Amino acid sequence: MDFDFSQEQQMLQQMTRELLATESAAPQVRVLADSEDGWDRNTWSKLAELGLIGISIPEEHGGQGLGQIEQALVLEEMGRAALPSPYFATAVLATTALLAGGSEALKQRCLPEIAAGRLTATLAWIEERLSWSPEDVRLSARPEGDGWLLDGTKWVVPWAHAAGIILVAARTPEGVSLFVLERDTPGLQMKPLSTFDPTNRVSRLDFDGVRVEREHLVGRLGGGAQILDEVLLQAALGASAEMLGASRKCLEMAVEYAKTREQFGQPIGMFQAIKHKCADRLVDLEESHSATYYAAWALSATAAGAELATSVAKAFVSDASRRVCSDAIQVHGGIGFTWDYDLHLYFKRAKHLEPLYGDADFHRERALGLALAESSEAPA
Repeated sequence: MDFDFSQEQQMLQQMTRELLATESAAPQVRVLADSEDGWDRNTWSKLAELGLIGISIPEEHGGQGLGQIEQALVLEEMGRAALPSPYFATAVLATTALLAGGSEALKQRCLPEIAAGRLTATLAWIEERLSWSPEDVRLSARPEGDGWLLDGTKWVVPWAHAAGIILVAARTPEGVSLFVLERDTPGLQMKPLSTFDPTNRVSRLDFDGVRVEREHLVGRLGGGAQILDEVLLQAALGASAEMLGASRKCLEMAVEYAKTREQFGQPIGMFQAIKHKCADRLVDLEESHSATYYAAWALSATAAGAELATSVAKAFVSDASRRVCSDAIQVHGGIGFTWDYDLHLYFKRAKHLEPLYGDADFHRERALGLALAESSEAPA
């Protein structure tokens, strides 16, 4: 059985890496991290020209129509380069929600614009409890005439300041529903939040009687929970791929440093403690790679156990990336802790994604529940 990526997939990965080597090298990342907007629109246009923003959007809506493996390959490279960009918010969160629940008219209106790089988007989901369960959505959408009025607060909304449209999860009398609105909708207030990772911007959104019309509903009333479940799967996989890329970069830097840094007349990589540390973390990376791309294959193939595989991947990669990035810092010694050294860019990217879209404990519990459910359904 051949587990290698296809020639086309390898070309996609190489193309993405070459683009990011020039557009997201460490000096550019630092400049953008200190800038007001935090991202570069010229780089965004280049991503669109290569079809990377619309990689999972069907061809009939202007995208590439590729699968989860291809999306994971691109995200891994973005994690490896710590790309400051609303890519994840737009191409994973919002696009998945639109594909899962949007009407044909809404898809035709939004998806070609997203694929072409003319429209950015995000998803406002979690609230003060920081829960990824749709049942904990409390922002209210009360009926008013032929539409609704939204009241409440959303926290940690990724790249909201850069989004043209925002998909908002709210509670209607029928249950959780999803709405789409423009960023400058009256009554919507936005406040940037400080984050551990300056290459990823997040905001708090306050809704005070924000009016949304009937055509702004995504899917059916009360159908938002099913859409959010699909988003959580895709986002957990995407976060796993980005953490894998960031961790891989950290280990590469650690190994290179161990080859060149000398102590007691020889490279520190010759010492057994450093060798074993790097070898153990390589095992973590290989296992993370296998878990991530098996989950990507399972989701693309709608295979039995795809949801379980995704939770296993997110739980394992979250723990493994912490070990890899932390040990990479240890290999570097004191310099690894300094702001001037680039290692922290990739460490923070992995650390930022670790709790998002379900942390390791969340997905371990989810995996256990799924595994027990599968065992109870198995024939005796």
